[in-house]
Order: sequence, then C-alpha cells, then structure tokens
Amino acid sequence: MSEIGPNKFDRWNTLKQKLERRSIVPYFNEREIWFCNLGKNIGFEQDGRGHNFARPVVILKKFNKNIFLCIPLTTQAKELPFYYSIGKVIGREAWAILLQMRPMSSKRLVNKIGMMREDLFLKIKSAARDYIFGS
Repeated sequence: MSEIGPNKFDRWNTLKQKLERRSIVPYFNEREIWFCNLGKNIGFEQDGRGHNFARPVVILKKFNKNIFLCIPLTTQAKELPFYYSIGKVIGREAWAILLQMRPMSSKRLVNKIGMMREDLFLKIKSAARDYIFGS
C-alpha cells in the first residue's frame, strides 16, 4: 500500500533537517546530471522519489559552491511545451521539465550520474530561456 498524506511530509521533513546539518557539500559543475533530494512538494511541483525523495536533475547554472539552478528530469514523456527530450540518462529516455526549473542548495545533491553533452546543454539552456521568458 502506498504511503499517503502527512506520512510522506513527515519523512521528508526529517530528511530535510538532516540535509540542513550537512557540513560538507559535494563539488559540482554546470552540465552535470546528479541525483538530488527534491523532497515531497506541494500540488504539481516535481517530487523526488524513493526513500530519499531523489530525482535526477541537470545543473543549469552554478552560482557558487552552495547554490545552483537546476532542471528536474523525468522518464515520463508528455506532449507538453515544457518537456524537452534530452536522450538517455542512466540507460533510459529522459526529458527535462523546463517548467520545474528552480534554485537548489548543494546540500541536496546525492551523487553525480553523468555529464550532458555540451551541444545538448546549450540547446536546453536556450529552450528553458525561451519557455520561461518567451522567444
């Protein structure tokens, strides 16, 4: 039976408190794909999955060692203007959810799983800019 209601929020809150206490953060760069603790979010915001509420993200912009802008990835294809195909990530077809782009603390990073090709990275940056701000 799937966990419902406040239980997931309680588990996420416990993990979030643990992440906040992290004193060492991983070294990361733009174009990298990481599993990231996105959490249990509200409404239609993209959640993480599994026991640590993680999901792959591509790091779009590194502001400093503590904060970055990322786009969550999914394996669920949808014919929506804010889903952008990026090819395979850890052996599965993946899409960047441009609408869910947001800043994150590096304390949320779990482990690096890949590096996006530079040409594809430039295309996804352009697609995100066009989607959010218009072309």
